[in-house]
Amino acid sequence: MTKTIRLTMAQALTRFLANQMTMIDGRKVPVFAGVWAIFGHGNVAGIGEALYQVRDELPTYRAHNEQAMAHAAIAFAKASFRRRMMAVTSSVGPGATNMVTAAALAHVNRLPLLLLPGDVFANRIPDPVLQQVESFGDGTVSANDCFRPVSRYFDRITRPEQIIPALARTMAVLTDPAECGPVTLALCQDVQAEAYDYPESFFDERVWSTRRPRPDHEELAAAAALLKSAKKPLVIAGGGVIYSQASNELKAFVEAAGIPVCETQGGKSSLPDNHPLNMAAIGVTGTSAANRLAEEADVILAVGTRLQDFTTGSWALFRNGDKKFIGLNVQAFDAGKHRAAALVADAREGLLELAAATAGYKAPVSWTENAKQGKAEWQKAAAEVTGPTNAVLPSDAQVIGAVQRTMGSEATVLHAAGGLPGEMHKLWQAGAPGSYHAEYGFSCMGYEIAGGLGAKMAKPDDEVVVMIGDGSYLMLNSEIATSVMLGHKINIVLLDNRGFGCINRLQMGTGGANFNNLLKDSKHEVLPDVDFVGHAKSLGAISEKVASIAELEAALARAKHNDRTTVIVIDTDPLVSTDAGGTWWDVAVPEVSQRPQVNAARKSYEENLKLQRVGD
Repeated sequence: MTKTIRLTMAQALTRFLANQMTMIDGRKVPVFAGVWAIFGHGNVAGIGEALYQVRDELPTYRAHNEQAMAHAAIAFAKASFRRRMMAVTSSVGPGATNMVTAAALAHVNRLPLLLLPGDVFANRIPDPVLQQVESFGDGTVSANDCFRPVSRYFDRITRPEQIIPALARTMAVLTDPAECGPVTLALCQDVQAEAYDYPESFFDERVWSTRRPRPDHEELAAAAALLKSAKKPLVIAGGGVIYSQASNELKAFVEAAGIPVCETQGGKSSLPDNHPLNMAAIGVTGTSAANRLAEEADVILAVGTRLQDFTTGSWALFRNGDKKFIGLNVQAFDAGKHRAAALVADAREGLLELAAATAGYKAPVSWTENAKQGKAEWQKAAAEVTGPTNAVLPSDAQVIGAVQRTMGSEATVLHAAGGLPGEMHKLWQAGAPGSYHAEYGFSCMGYEIAGGLGAKMAKPDDEVVVMIGDGSYLMLNSEIATSVMLGHKINIVLLDNRGFGCINRLQMGTGGANFNNLLKDSKHEVLPDVDFVGHAKSLGAISEKVASIAELEAALARAKHNDRTTVIVIDTDPLVSTDAGGTWWDVAVPEVSQRPQVNAARKSYEENLKLQRVGD
């Protein structure tokens, strides 16, 4: 006879989560490092009480904003190479919908996140409850249905026994490198508190390992033959290289064949920046070294990348008429994009087998040496734009240079959205795999500070440096207080250009008037003068403002020895960006306008459209 234990649905949920394990470096650790929770009606009585019962095995962390705590959970998973993750629970209504943006971010970036929003009553007797979103035409809808398009798996738990199959599916999705992404279990608030006789075996400890699919023999043979025919081969390293922890295999593969490598935002740090075959960033935010090769390459091996438009220059970057793509990806949806020869496999296993299948192949020496020369030229150009300056308002690049010189390549640097990703991608000299942490899949402003907290929780011994603009800081800064409360020190460099400088430059580049991006160009009676130092201090951080690059370097040196989160503010020039490197990006320009600048931009736009390869 099956032994059972009587628990509420919420108690069963939390007990199950606490018993999921994984092995990292020979040590067994919980898959779930904890649960972020902001309690309200719909989760405080049910899952709140259940979390209290397992607080020692499954820690609960209190945050200040629902979107931010989900960002922290996502960053933790990313910094853990998707081997460990966190869950997030909110109340019904705005607490839940606050997390939809974070769910979309995790979905786009293929990162594991367990969302546990409270939901309306399954029995519907009290309807409409506080914060309930009522659909006039569908009685089954709640606010949590917003999560459906941004979840890999969505379920609404309307009976306590449903949590058994739902959690089985949840773990299958969260731990599968191909399906990986956010899971939403909407927990009806009455059902959270309902009891059921659960099988004791449901709570048995389980150890999850990373699935590493090996390539199909025919796909491998086709990919190997294509690569061996290449005269100008190129590797694009995406985030899949990082998540698969395949950096050593990538290094061995390209060194044996003499193939240059370029990196996406997600794949940056796949190889150390100083590796002679690493051409660094590719695409719109790429280096001249990488993009020059991409224009000429005849066979492009895309490893673990979804080939986003910033990587491909909106499919105008690759200009060799005879080019062919090989898509090495654990997800078939990504592997076969743009008529690529699909090689569906784990990045590490795929590189190992592709190396064996192409043993003896060498790229022409002239191609490899040409790549190395281009890298040397790029390094010289990068040094010029990142060097020290006495300018009243330094550029973002000069701030990046100061952080690089002071904190070194061993620090974990984190950023998202705005102008910094473009400069960081091409200019930051990453060291160890995962030391470069960018959220540029969803390009979500507000990720940075909460993400820095999550990264620090995953890498407590690392110096974590958050690079953020004033616009993003003002959107979401509350987790500074959480970082202080939890004792997780992060270093925040706040670049104040008094507005949305990146979009202002894009607006100018497409012929638009300076309008509604910089504060001075927005509708106002009085220009705001935000005291960022005072604000950060009010949240418990150490903070100071610096007036020069030299002062910034001195402040960063002090920050290394501070005992809690530190915010360093520096004014920067909103109009200056690095001209070197980069390529075209498809941002549609109006066909007709009263402004001659727009008409001129449209003419240039139409010329660039001719470079796009439809169907490639």
